[in-house]
Amino acid sequence: MKQLCLSFLLLCTSTSFAQVKLARLFSDHVVLQRQKPIPVWGWAKPAENITVTLAGQTQTAQADASGKWIVRFLAMEAGGPFQLEASAASGKATVKDILLGDVWLCSGQSNMEWPVRQANNFQEEKKNADFPQIRHFFVEHDVTLQPQADLKSGDWKVCSAQTVGDFTAVGFFFARDIFQKTNIPIGLVHSSWGGSQLEGWVSKEGMESSDELKGYVKKIPVSWDEADLLLDESIKEKLLGNPKIQVTLADEQKYTAAGYDFSKWHTGNAIGQWDWQGIWAWRGNGFIAKSVSIPSEMIAEITTLALAESFSENEVYINGKLVFSGILKGVRKIIVPANTWKAGQNSLVIKMKKTIDPAWYGMGMAGSPDDLYVSSNTQKVQLGGSDWKLMPSFAEPHTYAHLSNNVGTTLYNAMIAPLVPFALKGALWYQGETNAGRSYQYRKTFPLMIQDWRKKWNDDFDFYFVQLSSYGSYQNSNQGSGWAELREAQTMTLSLPKTGMAVTTDIGNPKDIHPTNKQDVGKRLAAEALKKTYHQQLVSAGPMIQSFVFEKGKATLTFENVGTGLVIKDKFGYLKGFEIAGDDKVFYYAKAEIKDNKVVVYYPKGQKPSSVRYAWADAPEDANLFNKEGFPACPFRTDNWKGVTEGAVFK
Repeated sequence: MKQLCLSFLLLCTSTSFAQVKLARLFSDHVVLQRQKPIPVWGWAKPAENITVTLAGQTQTAQADASGKWIVRFLAMEAGGPFQLEASAASGKATVKDILLGDVWLCSGQSNMEWPVRQANNFQEEKKNADFPQIRHFFVEHDVTLQPQADLKSGDWKVCSAQTVGDFTAVGFFFARDIFQKTNIPIGLVHSSWGGSQLEGWVSKEGMESSDELKGYVKKIPVSWDEADLLLDESIKEKLLGNPKIQVTLADEQKYTAAGYDFSKWHTGNAIGQWDWQGIWAWRGNGFIAKSVSIPSEMIAEITTLALAESFSENEVYINGKLVFSGILKGVRKIIVPANTWKAGQNSLVIKMKKTIDPAWYGMGMAGSPDDLYVSSNTQKVQLGGSDWKLMPSFAEPHTYAHLSNNVGTTLYNAMIAPLVPFALKGALWYQGETNAGRSYQYRKTFPLMIQDWRKKWNDDFDFYFVQLSSYGSYQNSNQGSGWAELREAQTMTLSLPKTGMAVTTDIGNPKDIHPTNKQDVGKRLAAEALKKTYHQQLVSAGPMIQSFVFEKGKATLTFENVGTGLVIKDKFGYLKGFEIAGDDKVFYYAKAEIKDNKVVVYYPKGQKPSSVRYAWADAPEDANLFNKEGFPACPFRTDNWKGVTEGAVFK
């Protein structure tokens, strides 16, 4: 019995105090990069000798003073399954079911994060998801002010009907197409965050190397308290015009009084998180207000004030009178006594306290604009729209959620740095929506990020990205478009070596920033990779403007990537999406046609044109020039006239 107890004690001791640890990426089912040296790293006791074995190779290392060690295995071909073992006097770590294949880092914002279960035809896709040689590692959301050595959590998932729903949809459809055409195992390291701005994904060193961003590095806070103060001052400057202003409780008590003028408050929507309405990461109390026009015949009636969902304590004031105080779940319907409203304009002010459930939501209502109205037995006045006024309660206790866009570099620190130098085949990137307000600067910051990552990995790996899809309005070129300018910046980034782009303007949704057709996005990225990375002979992209000639009354455009020919994707045969302008820089919608695999665009004024633009709008949904292989033409302009985002910079 004594011997049994001693053996048990020794087992517990060796397990509890084993010092050898592999980096989180090296866990069961990992895919390691073929045809490149394979770095493997982890931690042990300082100065301890480590022996690491993989697929018949053995490497040794000594842990440094911090306990970190790293070995590099010689490049190997695709195959597996293999086992990885790291051992030392203090313990042993083992990883099973390892494949050698191609590893792709998938990053960006929500359209990369969008899971397969929310993409088109999920039930059908599940039936075609039995791919045990496709594996997925999800990097949890995190932000840190300093680069991290390892991830806090995460493991590799083998693709199946049961697991594929949580994979990045763009990444999975890319991987499936690549695997089906190459039979090479694919690993997806998925590190993205919805709504994130590009500057969060750039390292401090990358910023310091850039004239565009090195000034920001000097202002990066060293603590979250400092970061919160800077954000507080930024919001005060935006909303109140003074970053140092001190707002008192007495000031805010006036907000709900009759006759208070809230017209200079921040304009936004009652529906939706304040995070996305210019009041970033606010976690505290706040006020929303609206001037409501009530018909005279409703004044003497009992009315219902319907407010969309917000599970928090609310105080509702009409013309300075408190008509409700408390918490209601769901769409809230408040009975308003007769003669509370007055004919004509009324002041509606709602004080909202911090959201209880879900706490992460922050300030703002959830639901539909149709859930906001005033009604009587005979009439209804809708209150939805973007003409509400918003104001945080600066005088009351508040905090800031530590999210993706509070401080630049913090996404890199927490979600990219721990991945370096895990060997990669390449990267897939889908981001830009959040940067569309400073698209001109994206011309420099996007290439900077790519070069920054390549430098960190010491590897000029392939980098393929998705051009922004169609979302929002279809304005004309006289109005300008930030999204068009962002697409232009993305196109210009193709000047970097070993890059490729998937054009997606034809498969977007003008009413939804998250189009659910992720299948075609993945396939178009895969086409670029199959041609440029895997050296297959195929057309991988759509027509791209190559040259142009201006003559009296028309412009003749020549394209590359025409494949087997230019075509119009329109049942009536009309070529759409073109605008043309003269020296006066006034654009007109233009007639265009395909002639001899070129496009001729006609100037309605009959004079010699100076510029042609194609698909130059936030949502150019009817732009319909394609090649016969089915790839859409890339949006473009032939001029370099000043755009709407020139001068907007990251601060």
